[in-house]
Amino acid sequence: MPPNPVLTGLRAGKLLIGMVHVGALPGTPANTQPIGALLAAARADATTYRDAGFDAVMVENMHDVPYVRDPGPEIVAAMTRACAEVRSLGLPTGVQVLAGANREALAIALAADLAFVRVEGFVYAHIADEGLIEACAGDLLRYRRQIGATGVAVFADIKKKHCAHAITADVDHAETARTAAFFGADGVIVTGTRTGVAPAADDLREVRAAVTLPVLVGSGVTADNLPDLLPDASALIVGSAAKVGGLWSNPVCPERAQRLASAFREAAGRR
Repeated sequence: MPPNPVLTGLRAGKLLIGMVHVGALPGTPANTQPIGALLAAARADATTYRDAGFDAVMVENMHDVPYVRDPGPEIVAAMTRACAEVRSLGLPTGVQVLAGANREALAIALAADLAFVRVEGFVYAHIADEGLIEACAGDLLRYRRQIGATGVAVFADIKKKHCAHAITADVDHAETARTAAFFGADGVIVTGTRTGVAPAADDLREVRAAVTLPVLVGSGVTADNLPDLLPDASALIVGSAAKVGGLWSNPVCPERAQRLASAFREAAGRR
């Protein structure tokens, strides 16, 4: 099995990952475009990231709001095509399928030759916009083994954004990260409370001190706060700040993407 390019990159240094938010997919309330137009837009966004100097990209179906826990085969099929289109550009690519469709994401990753998946609810149950998200680590990693996708890295959100964590209020970020590491995650993702909000500095530091796994920042990264986040992060996942007007639902803005990449290179000590 060839080395995972994202895990290899994380061992060598820090990574900048750009979000490709595929337009609303067939069957979802906001869908207005045929699949060909959706694929072209996803490819264009990924191309902008590549040309700006990002290290990797991640594809997500965030326009499929309101999300369901069991997206149908039409979503899996469309996301597989979108991921394959993006992956053909040569950048290491990952995928997340909302909401909590982690097995589906793994299957897509295997079919489209992706490097990683971002998963919700890996350890500890919580309440999301869509309802109760139960822990899935045991089932998910067995499924990864069963389908022969052990080369796909699993990056697990902890205390995920857009969720209530009252039922696990006695388990802090650090302990949640330790559990995710013990349960076999390849990396952990720390976020703020919602899209576009950076994680609290204390939360990020606590997680970094608690585990030896890669720690990724999963929300709220900007060119301005990037230097403050990077010392405690192995990778930064950027969405809103790279988009036109700073809005996640817009296309990627070349100028914003280049500014982020330049700030990242400077903060990471790259030349």
